[in-house]
Amino acid sequence: MFTESRSHAVTVILGAVAALSPLWVGHNDKALWSLVVLGVLIALTGLGLIGDLLGGIADYALLVLGALLFISPWVMSFDSYSGASWTAWVVGALSVVMALSAMPAVSGRLHLGASH
Repeated sequence: MFTESRSHAVTVILGAVAALSPLWVGHNDKALWSLVVLGVLIALTGLGLIGDLLGGIADYALLVLGALLFISPWVMSFDSYSGASWTAWVVGALSVVMALSAMPAVSGRLHLGASH
């Protein structure tokens, strides 16, 4: 499993990939703004986790941002742009997984299972 600092670095990278993806995937204006804004917020949340600036709320913020990014192709009507949609779905889902795995109740169970 990832160490905590590595998982936060992965979160920053995921956000950067989403934010920069309009440079190489087809998109419309709604996809552009969804990917850039949510990607930057995910990356900033990852940086906040690395610096331990946001406390326990950062994991919940990352969970919400990841979920918003995941549903954005349908909500913002850019699901016909496959590159932008897949970026949103993959980065959103991975962000949710990273957030869930960092939450105390889940990480406690993961560590208990690993020690057996």
